[in-house]
Amino acid sequence: MNKNLSITAFLGITAIILGAFASHSLKEKLTPDAMSSLETAIRYQMYHVLVLLFVNTYQDFSAKLKRTASLFFFLGILFFSGSIYAIYLLGVSAKSIWFITPLGGLLFIIGWLLLFLFFIRKVINKK
Repeated sequence: MNKNLSITAFLGITAIILGAFASHSLKEKLTPDAMSSLETAIRYQMYHVLVLLFVNTYQDFSAKLKRTASLFFFLGILFFSGSIYAIYLLGVSAKSIWFITPLGGLLFIIGWLLLFLFFIRKVINKK
């Protein structure tokens, strides 16, 4: 768990740094659409950092659920936000990695689905 929380803290730090860098250094260099995409990547990263904090500290989750959900959220950040960073910060051609961003979104959805199923089972088992 400490390993996951360390990685989560690192992802939180990078989201803040990238947000500051984008708003102070890139605002004049990127088109409004590019800036909007970059802001979306940063926002989704931060949202999922908060989810990772929850997943890895919530006592009712089994170790297996924590590992599995964390993996989906970590990979979602890497693929979704990472691909957008690669396009707008590193100049990677969007055509060459077009499939990675939606794959990251799918990984986020699967992570959320795992949490949804856990909580639905809890509700059903209480009846």
